[in-house]
Amino acid sequence: MSSVSSPLPPDSDTLVRVSGVSKKFCLSLKKSLFYGLKDMGNELLGRRHGGGGGLRPKEFWAVHDVSFELKRGECLGLIGRNGAGKTTLLKMLNGLIKPDAGRIEMRGRVGALISLGAGFNGILTGRENIYTNASVLGLSKKETDAKLDEIIDFAEIGDFIDTPVQNYSSGMAVRLGFAVATAMDPDILLLDEVLAVGDTKFRAKCYNRIGNVLRQSAVIFVTHDMNQIGRICNQVMVLKRGELSFLGGTSGGIDEYVQENKGDESESHGNCQIWEPDLQIHAVRMEPPRIKSGDIVTAVVEYTAMHDRTIPYLRCNITSESRLLVGDYDSSLHGHRYELRQGMHSFRIPLGPLPLSRGTYLFNLAAFDDSRKATLFHIVDWPCLEVESSMLTTSVIELGHCT
Repeated sequence: MSSVSSPLPPDSDTLVRVSGVSKKFCLSLKKSLFYGLKDMGNELLGRRHGGGGGLRPKEFWAVHDVSFELKRGECLGLIGRNGAGKTTLLKMLNGLIKPDAGRIEMRGRVGALISLGAGFNGILTGRENIYTNASVLGLSKKETDAKLDEIIDFAEIGDFIDTPVQNYSSGMAVRLGFAVATAMDPDILLLDEVLAVGDTKFRAKCYNRIGNVLRQSAVIFVTHDMNQIGRICNQVMVLKRGELSFLGGTSGGIDEYVQENKGDESESHGNCQIWEPDLQIHAVRMEPPRIKSGDIVTAVVEYTAMHDRTIPYLRCNITSESRLLVGDYDSSLHGHRYELRQGMHSFRIPLGPLPLSRGTYLFNLAAFDDSRKATLFHIVDWPCLEVESSMLTTSVIELGHCT
């Protein structure tokens, strides 16, 4: 039988205890409504509901029999492929949805940023939303007043703090949400992909803030970036189709996640797609041809264009096979717009000094239009460097058949 969240003893060093928690959803809207009404009636009569603990037609486990504990000062990295159940688990921890089975025990104030702009009222200003969120967490107006300047300064909102949140960009919304969630001295902090939006400077501030929060809190952090997991987490949980696949050290968790993705034939490496019929990418090569760790590397992209055109915005990076970031480039930070000339030519992307060790490294590139929403072309997980010792040889990525 499912149970609601309940507090741990006040003298306990454990802030989060999850025991056999499960949550199921229904693929059919009509059946979902029917099951919901039926379960509500059974609850009123004091009967067990939910199909006797099993699955009914069209139902599936979003989270199934997950257990773990988290103590003060610990940061749990929650990883898994899309649809693995990560956000569903966070929502149960935050009390947004109720588990169908198991028990959740939490102690202290919970700060959460589970989705972009979650908890914000779009028609209220940023300032009004700060006070609203603080009051929900139990802070008085006087306590919020004392933290207001710190929140506004961290979020870098400026004069927009008195503008309705519905007019904010995604970056502004996530900065304000993160600032509010971490400034209220939470005992437990839940973060879902919050560092996926924002520039390098903001991410660095977030790392420092999370480090400060960890001194007196427990943090659960969801991301697909293994570099972030390795940087701030001291343990990792891997979910696979709603079930616990791994719970333990950071390196073991990252290895489990990488091996899981390798074993899935549907997720192939070296994917290249082009949405522009008048443009073809032939190859990508790294220069110089022989480098050592710490050398400056340049990616050279060879192309054929049917006419002159501009790439307004381009991002690329180089990662290890375990998705640790070793080099990245954002054209907007350098004020670059790439002018492609008609015919067969190439353009160069500076990647700076790369800290490299033994292993294979992957190249990722994405080009966007002026809105930064429409993708012109992208290259995903192409092996570009093979490091066997302190010296390495770069390789040419042939993309002649990419469409």
